[in-house]
Order: sequence, then C-alpha cells, then structure tokens
Amino acid sequence: MYLVHARMAAPGGGATALPSRARVRALVLGRARPEERVEHVAVHPHALPHPVLGFYVLADRLAEAEATARAVCRRVLRDCPEFDGWSLLEAEVPLMAPLLERELSLSGPGPRVLDGKVQGPFGPPGTPSGGSDQRRK
Repeated sequence: MYLVHARMAAPGGGATALPSRARVRALVLGRARPEERVEHVAVHPHALPHPVLGFYVLADRLAEAEATARAVCRRVLRDCPEFDGWSLLEAEVPLMAPLLERELSLSGPGPRVLDGKVQGPFGPPGTPSGGSDQRRK
C-alpha cells in the first residue's frame, strides 16, 4: 500500500475552503473505480501551502499508485461542482527523510560513525552471522 499526497490549488490561488472532510472523502471515493484499489482518503484542508488529499492505494508499484491518485483527482475536478476552479498541483508519494530526520533529532544525540559506518539510535552495527556476547542465563 502506498500513501500518495495530492496537493490541490484553490481557484485563483486564493484561500477558498474545501468542502467538509466527509464530503470530500465521499466525492473522491465515489469517483474511484474498484480496480484502482483506493482504500482510504485522508483530507488535510489546512495543510500549507495547499490543501492535501492523502490517497491510500493498493498497488504493485509506486508509479502506479501515483497515477491512480492523479486519475481520481482529475475525475473529481472534472465531475464535481464543489471543485470548480480547483486544480491538481501534484500527486506524489511524500519523501519521509525530513520526518525521519526530525524524529531522530528529537530522540537525542545524532548518529555516530564507527569504522566508516553510521550507527543510529536503533543499536550498534553488527553482523547477523556474528556471535553475540549477550547470553541468556
């Protein structure tokens, strides 16, 4: 499953509000076809700089999930009067690196480098085939 963020632009680049979350979700899911396997839609009307629709799509490939979200958005924009003047800016799987970096920065000191390898907060580097010096008693 992929989470695809579709960034939407209000008419004229203004501050026109989206319909209610429930209404947007119903409109979007109503335009999704069963074979597109859209499992859920999250609505983030106050995301900056543009509102975001989050599509949870079952797909074999990332590109397929992004194409599905774009296709559903195009149908919503074409068929739903509530979206007159709105446009789709992009529909992409969000990069998680900024989120991960933020979480790591909040978890304490940054990663250490040992023998040219980064050691993160999840434990020391090791080899799965190497023996452990920790034994059960």
